[in-house]
Amino acid sequence: MPQSQVVVRYRDGRIVKGATSNFVPARDAFHVQTPEGATAEIQRAELKALFFVRDLAGDPKRADTNEFCPGRSAPGRKIRVEFDDGEVLVGTTQGYQPDRPGFFLFPADAASNNERCFVVTAATRRVEPL
Repeated sequence: MPQSQVVVRYRDGRIVKGATSNFVPARDAFHVQTPEGATAEIQRAELKALFFVRDLAGDPKRADTNEFCPGRSAPGRKIRVEFDDGEVLVGTTQGYQPDRPGFFLFPADAASNNERCFVVTAATRRVEPL
């Protein structure tokens, strides 16, 4: 199974960056190998979200927007997600159901370093259609 670069964001604010090859939304845990070579077991219940990224370093000078690019098709349903900590993400989803542990969100900002994000439903305050 190929590895994906990920940024793990915990509900308590911790962040782990690395690669995973065994994330499955229905499982309670998965592993991330950090760039230093350590392997961390990640418990889904502790997470806010799991970001699948293009580059682990990202661009600290860039500010993502929550606006859809005009003229770009956005497959799926457009939604706005507000996390318990107040952060807001806007994007599209094809699988949000409030009774599931989480769902994938594709960011509205096509130039974002985030390719997609697995949002943990328990870490959200509100999820609403746009």
